[in-house]
Amino acid sequence: MKDNIIFIGFMGSGKSSTAVRLSYRLRRTVTDTDKWIEKQNGMTVSEIFGRFGEEGFRDMETECLEKLLGEPDGRIIATGGGLPLREKNRELLRQLGTVVYLRVRAETVCERLASDTTRPLLRGEHPEEKVRKLLEERSGVYEDAADITVDVDDREYDGILDEIGEKLEERRKREGADGKEGKRMKLLVINGPNLNFLGIREKSVYGTQDYDYLLGMIAKKGQETGCQIEVFQSNHEGAIIDRIQDSYFDGTEGIIINPGAFTHYSYAIRDALASITVPKVEIHISDITKREDFRKVSVTAPVCDKQIYGHGLEGYLEAIDFCLKK
Repeated sequence: MKDNIIFIGFMGSGKSSTAVRLSYRLRRTVTDTDKWIEKQNGMTVSEIFGRFGEEGFRDMETECLEKLLGEPDGRIIATGGGLPLREKNRELLRQLGTVVYLRVRAETVCERLASDTTRPLLRGEHPEEKVRKLLEERSGVYEDAADITVDVDDREYDGILDEIGEKLEERRKREGADGKEGKRMKLLVINGPNLNFLGIREKSVYGTQDYDYLLGMIAKKGQETGCQIEVFQSNHEGAIIDRIQDSYFDGTEGIIINPGAFTHYSYAIRDALASITVPKVEIHISDITKREDFRKVSVTAPVCDKQIYGHGLEGYLEAIDFCLKK
């Protein structure tokens, strides 16, 4: 099972809003399956329903989950209300991570969606009657798919998030005590400025493979080794420092960092790395010893356990192996 948190529940239960707020707390990336499908197809959900029908849309939801299984861990995922209806989707959800069911009453749904005309399944007459019927049909499916259930009626987001956090921690401790998840090593890969431009910038130096290719390599390595690997990328020094500091509290057991140009002058990133005592590897795609003079100097390498350079994207996999052996 991967280290994602997935929200399921009926329309209007607040899955997307809760996912975004939880992402702020945990500093994780958010993926909304409906928005992912809209972007992939260049159409709104309503337009997709109109053109391909509900079954066609459900096919797209399955494709989305399968794609997410190949992505790095550490996401917050908000799903569409009908996504868990397929048994295959429920199996994929279990593989993706911890499933949180936001349980809501029909009265709350009707109140929240009173003026919403974008929901394909609520078009036509007697929407409240339809909500009650759909909720009755789906509640058992949601319960079956969920690892955690949280009631959201008449509650503020802070209280909901607090309960989710408590239940996630209880689950983590329980699984660790059972030996199910306790042995999985948690690694953090940090990529600095311009790494998101792989495949675009200086191809003769950094190669033609793009950033998504690198993410796929790392995700595959995580699956092969059984470790949890989160990938974080930023072009901003402060964001990188914040993520390094957060790793002190979130159970990270090894850091692989390609600081990019910050390698050569960011004493602030150097100090942040020095504060973390887990194994750390500095990585560079190109051979920095054979490039411009300023690239030959690293202020961050001295506080890392190892430096790897000149091995291309494969250097990331070598760095992961190093951390696993420490």
